[in-house]
Amino acid sequence: MNTSTTVLKRLKTDHDRQRELLDKIAQTSGDSEERQTLFTQLTKELKSHAAAEEQAVYSEMLAEPEVSGETRHSVAEHHEIDEMLNDLAATDMSSPGWLQKFKEFDHRYRHHINEEEDDHFPDFAEQIDDAMDKEMTETFDERKKVEKESAEVTPEKEENAKE
Repeated sequence: MNTSTTVLKRLKTDHDRQRELLDKIAQTSGDSEERQTLFTQLTKELKSHAAAEEQAVYSEMLAEPEVSGETRHSVAEHHEIDEMLNDLAATDMSSPGWLQKFKEFDHRYRHHINEEEDDHFPDFAEQIDDAMDKEMTETFDERKKVEKESAEVTPEKEENAKE
């Protein structure tokens, strides 16, 4: 068992940065430049993190029968989170509905990362040896950079925003 995997530490560091962005967005109001900037940062951070995590970690963990169920669960949650982000992007930031959706998103996302850290990561650590950790960390770092460069806020059409 590898209790100090570098790749899982990287993921946790990202989660902490994401929590900070969520906190900062919650302190903004209306369709302000600050809210727009922070939301764009959060969106790029979350989309690049999820893609890199799936490519570096989840792709390997799917092959491990002991953790493949947890892995599939997290991948499904990534898709739900992406849909919620897109819906937020399609909603007028100055509307009361945006803040309500953001609060729901914040709750849902924190649940996801807490579940990963508390339940999945300890199980993943048991599957990851030093060589695998090195490869996963390199892949994560490379993919995160590439994914972040191409990540964008992709709203659904405003008329399709969920009520």
